[in-house]
Amino acid sequence: MKAPIKSYFTITKKEWNGLVVLVILIAGVLAAPYVYQLFRKDSTINFKDFDKAAAQLGKAEKNGSYVPGDSPRDDQAGRVAMFPFDPNAITIQQWQQLGLTEHQAEIIVHYKAKGGRFYKKEDLKKIYAVTAEDYQRLEPYINLPDAGNAYKKIKPGETVELNNADSTRLTELTGIGPSLAVRIIRYRDRLGGFYRKEQLGEIFGIDSSKFVVLSSEITINPQLVKKIDINSISFDQLRLFPYFTYKQVNAIIQYRTQHGNYTSVADMKNIAILDEQTLQKTAPYLSFK
Repeated sequence: MKAPIKSYFTITKKEWNGLVVLVILIAGVLAAPYVYQLFRKDSTINFKDFDKAAAQLGKAEKNGSYVPGDSPRDDQAGRVAMFPFDPNAITIQQWQQLGLTEHQAEIIVHYKAKGGRFYKKEDLKKIYAVTAEDYQRLEPYINLPDAGNAYKKIKPGETVELNNADSTRLTELTGIGPSLAVRIIRYRDRLGGFYRKEQLGEIFGIDSSKFVVLSSEITINPQLVKKIDINSISFDQLRLFPYFTYKQVNAIIQYRTQHGNYTSVADMKNIAILDEQTLQKTAPYLSFK
């Protein structure tokens, strides 16, 4: 009886070594937190700089020199210089001098390049990149010399040539505000110009009743229409033209690749996907060199 019991509790040297290693590992794991705390010292928070900044802020508020939102970004601090400015006339660098970032300045300049214009101070708030704090800081310095004539309208009997008018000139037309003027210019750029007054009706925001009024205030010079060289234009360029669908553009390019250059609109009639109405609308824009 003793022999089986003794055999049951007997361990080999290999098992004993393993047990020793296991005990050492357990002891190491248990001791690790205490060893870590022994060699690591917690850093203390120094409130001196914070208290100093708070004191300066309190002093500025007491003197009335602090305005909420009047603090430019840290990377611009020290180089902001406020001055009276016309938002329609200043450069990216000047916007940055006023405390805006380069990205914000580029968005504003891009807006103006596309025909946008500021007619009153509040128009600056319409730029999504300009925050409420930015506007509050800039508003006292905005100077619009011609703000009083912002919405001047044309005189009776006077007309506007649609293919060379800028956005300011277009706002002189009855019922045309800044947003619609920009929309007209963008559509004109995609087309290459207007050759019929009725094309204005293709623009969102110009319904039949508005067109009736506008038709007597505009003129069209078809000579200003920019032609499309159908034999050299690329797919990416042609797909911007509003009268062709994506599939039609692809068919035009593929047919040209397979059969050679077009000589006239008659050649394009061989493309099944191009209907007669589309060809009639696009013919004034096509050039066959």
